Amino acid sequence: MTSAGADARLARLFVAVVLGRWDDLRAARRAAAPGEPDRRWREAVLQAHLFAGFPRVVEALGVLHEEGGLGAPDPDELADASGTDDRAAGRALFETIYAEDAGRVRDVLARGHPALADWIEAHAYDRVLARPGLDAATRELLACAGLAATGQDRQLASHARGALRCGATPARLWDALDAVADRLDPADRDRAERVVARFAGPRPPAGG
Repeated sequence: MTSAGADARLARLFVAVVLGRWDDLRAARRAAAPGEPDRRWREAVLQAHLFAGFPRVVEALGVLHEEGGLGAPDPDELADASGTDDRAAGRALFETIYAEDAGRVRDVLARGHPALADWIEAHAYDRVLARPGLDAATRELLACAGLAATGQDRQLASHARGALRCGATPARLWDALDAVADRLDPADRDRAERVVARFAGPRPPAGG
């Protein structure tokens, strides 16, 4: 992300899609800064299907179209749409996010259903999260915002660590959570803050 303001706008856009808060999404589009929407916006909306499903993203795109859309994709965005055949990029990102726990996470996913483990690595990590257009740290921060908003504490813990492993600072992790705090139920917010504090330490003081 390029600035604190851009970080916050992107996180709020993402959570509006994930939660299906169409009034918030309209407001985000109307308040877009100069130069936005851009590829970062388009990538964030596409990524949201991993957390909210295709139907909600289809609805979100309809709402955004009514407000002026997200701009035409660049040719390289379409060239990147099919992912890679050897899954190297997705596998490398998975290893970075989960580090020494990567094998255990794969085993847990495969134990649930081998097809799910395959889909997650091939689609979620290779085709979506390893796409150009957003750096890995930003994608992980968006994941944290979405998981906090949906009360997925265990996965929030994994992706909070993942964000830091991908290069996000503790301050950026707190900023991503704070950007969407008013969109979280109080109980979800309190739990999310405890999760983030485990990995990022206490919230930095205002202005610090």
